[in-house]
Amino acid sequence: MTDTEVSHLSINTIRTLSIDAIQQANSGHPGTPMGMAPVVYCLWQHFLRFDPEEPIWPNRDRFVLSAGHASMLLYSILHLTGVKAVDPDYEVVGKPCVSLDDIKTFRQFGSRCAGHPEYRWTSGVECTTGPLGQGVAMSVGMAIASKWLAARYNRPGFDLFDYDVYALCGDGCMMEGISNEAASLGGHLELSNLCWIYDSNRITIEGHTNIAFRDDIASRFLSYGWNVERVGDANDLDRLDRALSIFRKTTDRPTLIIVDSHIGYGSPHKAGTPGVHGEPLGEEEVTLTKRSYGWPEDAKFLVPEGVREHFQQGIGKRGRELRTAWESTFKEYRRQFPELADEVEKMQRRELPEGWDKNLPVFPPDPKGLGGRESSGQVLNAVAKNVPWLIGGSVDLTPSTKTRLSFEGAGDFQAHSYDYARCSIRLSALMEIPVIHIFTHDSIGVGEDGPTHQPIEHLISLRAIPNLAVIRPADATEVVEAWKFILQMRHTPAALILSRQALPTLDRTKYAPASGLFKGAYVLADAPNGKPHVLLLATGSEVSLCVAAYEQLKAEGIGARVVSMPSWEIFERQSQEYRDSVLPPSVKARVAVEQASTWGWAHYVGLEGAILGMKTFGASAPLKVLQKEFGFTKQNVVAAAKEQLGRPR
Repeated sequence: MTDTEVSHLSINTIRTLSIDAIQQANSGHPGTPMGMAPVVYCLWQHFLRFDPEEPIWPNRDRFVLSAGHASMLLYSILHLTGVKAVDPDYEVVGKPCVSLDDIKTFRQFGSRCAGHPEYRWTSGVECTTGPLGQGVAMSVGMAIASKWLAARYNRPGFDLFDYDVYALCGDGCMMEGISNEAASLGGHLELSNLCWIYDSNRITIEGHTNIAFRDDIASRFLSYGWNVERVGDANDLDRLDRALSIFRKTTDRPTLIIVDSHIGYGSPHKAGTPGVHGEPLGEEEVTLTKRSYGWPEDAKFLVPEGVREHFQQGIGKRGRELRTAWESTFKEYRRQFPELADEVEKMQRRELPEGWDKNLPVFPPDPKGLGGRESSGQVLNAVAKNVPWLIGGSVDLTPSTKTRLSFEGAGDFQAHSYDYARCSIRLSALMEIPVIHIFTHDSIGVGEDGPTHQPIEHLISLRAIPNLAVIRPADATEVVEAWKFILQMRHTPAALILSRQALPTLDRTKYAPASGLFKGAYVLADAPNGKPHVLLLATGSEVSLCVAAYEQLKAEGIGARVVSMPSWEIFERQSQEYRDSVLPPSVKARVAVEQASTWGWAHYVGLEGAILGMKTFGASAPLKVLQKEFGFTKQNVVAAAKEQLGRPR
């Protein structure tokens, strides 16, 4: 087999593993893995300084899949290159980090192949990437770290740190404001060790990118001070090789490589259609696609003979040689610069240096006192003297936030931390502008997309913002009422929290009308005599779960009340009389159900009330599996209600 033939065979193996995994999961994004397989192949096989045997080698190049929805692209290459697993203590275990069984259980509970790449869950994943644009932003931070490490620890003859950072991004990343801010900073800092590879396929889930995005990306990045290269065809390995070689030779600026691709490349039927981006191909299309690759049409999860060996002779051999040479260099470095070597090793182990807390300030009693940021600034400077790798920043606000390191020897290194949604929401509340913020990922209900897309903590975080009405409707009729309410607000912005999954539309002839939403919370279903023994409280999709539990309790002769609480903020604005009518103080047996953080619910159920919620992050699996694993079942609600009724009063 010629080099060209084995290269194409390896690329098609990446593609077909991705296709098969997504098809079997009946969930995922096959387009980008198909279109960008040649790019990832070229980068990993010929350029990436990475040893699959030691995936946490300190001077390895970093690869960030900012287009996290294309996770199977990363999982396929991790499997084929034989990257070894690392345990939580960062010791090499020796088994593959992604087995073929993991790929076969893509997006299922417990699989190493979650819906989006998860850091410290799968070795070879350098950072968790879910929200578009976040990965490329983190890659700038990684490149900054490399430059800082080199400046502090490199010595003549000892180039201990010189690793590069590669980030694969797409149109979605480029549309996000955070990517522009991060790119601007990368150009300003002249991060020549940073390379973004932009998959320019001009397709989103909705259709062509020109629906909402017509930027001249090349001009934009040139204005940021980046070097810009273009590869007109993602399958042109020679052009890809040339562009990556130019990046390696560029010493004064970061590089953007724009790669023109057709999403879902390889199939003559669906290539370029928006559907391929956000859903499996379907069995018929899988067959046609494999036929176009010259692949056995009935084979699933096939890794042809010679493919793994090809990667072993490429990235495996090169990475091993680079890593062992670095270890030899570090051994001599430790002999000549023992104190610096000790710092490096402590950073790797996430340990603090001895005496890190010496000379901390002592604050005597003082009626006038200090602002928290004032005292914090003093402590920060004391600690930073003893912890050289304590680095931070707040753009040009350090005189106000008191985060500047001002002790002798402290330097300035510009860096930035961005939050590209919350700040806007907060400002709309502060300025009393009735903006409507719509969120379509409301809980673990997004299923296979995994923890990065499951906003466990976001509800309580939003509820903490003053003058923001957070509304999470229970069904379609409540959604209507929510819009009616929101559109009448003049000085209050709203966060409308909508589910992605389908919700049962409740029978409003059987249960209370959804207009109760205007009160923030209302009695949806009640005990026959209006005197409940136990209250079931919920928002959003969990309301229907409580209704199901209510019906079972009713059948067993237990009087329950279901309270839909779409908006805590609106409810708290009501009179005490109304609130007591909904949540009678005399009824102590209470159960709250919400597929998010449990914080705040004690205010409504009391310290002894039951709260069925999330105390951890979510997981990547089908929704029904997640509901069972995390306890959101009718049986659990019923059991919690009975337990509440049985506890001593």
